[in-house]
Formats: sequence, C-alpha cells, structure tokens
Amino acid sequence: MEQPAPPRRVTIVDVARHAQVSTTAVSKVLRNAYGASPEMRAKVRRAIDELGYRPFAAARGLRGQTYTLGVMLPDIRNPFFPEILDGITGWLANTDYQVFLGPGGCNDEKAEARVTEAMIDRGMDGLILIAPVSPRAHLENVASAVPAVVVGRHGHSPVYDTVTDDDMAGASLVVGHLADLGHRRIAHIEHHETDPTRIAEMPNAQRADGYRRAMRSLGLAEEIDVASTSYTQQGGYGGAKELLARPRRPTAVFAGADIVAMGVLEAFTEAGLSVPGDISVAGYDNTTFASFGPISLTSVDQAGHEIGRNAARLLLERIADRQKPSVQVKLSPSLVPRRTTAPPPPE
Repeated sequence: MEQPAPPRRVTIVDVARHAQVSTTAVSKVLRNAYGASPEMRAKVRRAIDELGYRPFAAARGLRGQTYTLGVMLPDIRNPFFPEILDGITGWLANTDYQVFLGPGGCNDEKAEARVTEAMIDRGMDGLILIAPVSPRAHLENVASAVPAVVVGRHGHSPVYDTVTDDDMAGASLVVGHLADLGHRRIAHIEHHETDPTRIAEMPNAQRADGYRRAMRSLGLAEEIDVASTSYTQQGGYGGAKELLARPRRPTAVFAGADIVAMGVLEAFTEAGLSVPGDISVAGYDNTTFASFGPISLTSVDQAGHEIGRNAARLLLERIADRQKPSVQVKLSPSLVPRRTTAPPPPE
C-alpha cells in the first residue's frame, strides 16, 4: 500500500497569500523590524496562527541568528540546577529565544567539550555554561567562538561574563550558625579536587576554604575535619560513614551541597542517629526539598533563580555587543535555619 505523502510545510509565501500582503511584509513582522504597521502585524500574526506556520530555524541561522541558546548542565540529578534554569527561562519568556539543554557529564571535561562543540556547530547564538570543569583555555575558546556566560566559576576572563555566589561567605554563615548553637566539632564534606585552577575557581573549593577560614577565625582550628568525596548523594553517604568512623565523631556536619546532605541524612538514619538530637546537619543551595517538611534542612540560599536571571541577562547583552567589557556578578547568600540544626547533645 502506497504511503501517503507527508504534509507540506507551510512557508512564508503561504502566510503572505493568506494575509494578502507581500512576503517582505511577513518577513518584517517575523523579524520585528521597522516599517510594519500595527494593522499589518495583526493580519500577519492572524495568518500565522491560522496556518500553523513555524519559521525554519536553519534558514534563520543562515541570516545570522537562530534565536537558540544552549545551557550546559553538569549533572541533571542535582536539584539545584533547575533553580538556575528557571531563572534563565523566566528572563527569556518574553523574547524570541528558546533554550536547549545539554548534559555535560558530571565532572567530565571530554563530555563538556562534546556538548559545547555540538551547540556551537548547530549555530546557537550563545551559551550558558553551569559549573564547568573544563580548563579556562577551553572556556575562552568557546567564548571566542560564540557569546558565553559562565556560572559558578570564580575566575575572571576578558572574553566571557561570570555569575557566582559568594561561596566563602556562605560557608562562613553555616559555620557561624553551628558555632552559635554551641558546636565545636564541626565537620565538612567537600568535593575532592586536585586541579589548581579548579581549586582557585570552583564553588566546592571555595566553600571548603570558607569552612576552614571560619573555623580558624572562631578558634576552632584544631577541630577542622574534612571528608573529601563528591557532590552527589552517594558522596554524602560515603563522607558521613567516614566521619562516623572517627575516634571522636563530630556533633555537626556541613555538607557542601543539599544533594550531599541527602546522603548524609541517609547514613545517619542507617546508623541509628537522630538529626538533630544526636548530630546536626546543614547543606548548601536551599533546594526545593530542603524546605520539605519531613526533611526541613538548614541550608544556604544562594538565589539560584537570580543566578539564572543574571546569566540570561548578561548573555543577551553579550550577543548584542561582543566587544563590551566582561562583567562579573557575585550574589550574596543567606542562611535559612531549619530543623536539622540544634545545640549539640550534652557530653
């Protein structure tokens, strides 16, 4: 049996005929260009809706813009990253831009490179790279090829803009909160890092450094205790097991991210410990589940939505002017105390 021919794609010519205007007029409306009256715009928009016309993205790309933006996410399982994405899409809601996501492969430079190169090859107008682990030379190569904003890297570059949280200040807020409750044996679970550039620029390293500095400033240098694992739930679980095996276990644990804190809570429950009765736990990111009643996790709010909005704003500004000086936005975090932190149990 002969297969029916696929339906023909509606073209700009069809729209022009339906609206009884020229193809030039339709093109002006589609490009939001000068010279189209409100009445003409209304006629063209009505014809577009009635015919179900969709612009051909590849053709738009040949004319200089595809109105597509790529967002590289390092780990789609981390519940903080959707907060950033919400901010990005919210800022772009009233524009012609569409966002396409690319998973970067958690802490995998080669996977990041494949994703970013694929986005460039497909003619995307700009890229937002969230917490990339690639060397700065690669990031600058990307930004030289296409406008780019880097989120969650503290290093500065003349060719790309950055948006970060003040991670050292956030770590200090956690340590100060726990110390004010009476804790001295405050441990930290960090994401293991060895690359010198990442140690200088990545949020996890900044939080670990902020933890150490805060402990020293409070006279608790001898109580510094760090478990190096990964910013994953399994990393939190393993780090908690490691801390519980110490000769003197901590009375409080600062997990470097909420996803890490989830693993910590799992390990403590498995060990028969109550939180915060036996041991306090604090996270970082203030993700949606941190405020979930049965969890009620004390956490640092780094305003993920605002990070996303700033990243989208800077990217559109960079697309409009490739030569503008680079901009670095650093947001101030705040602590959100909840039920997982309390004074330590009596010795």
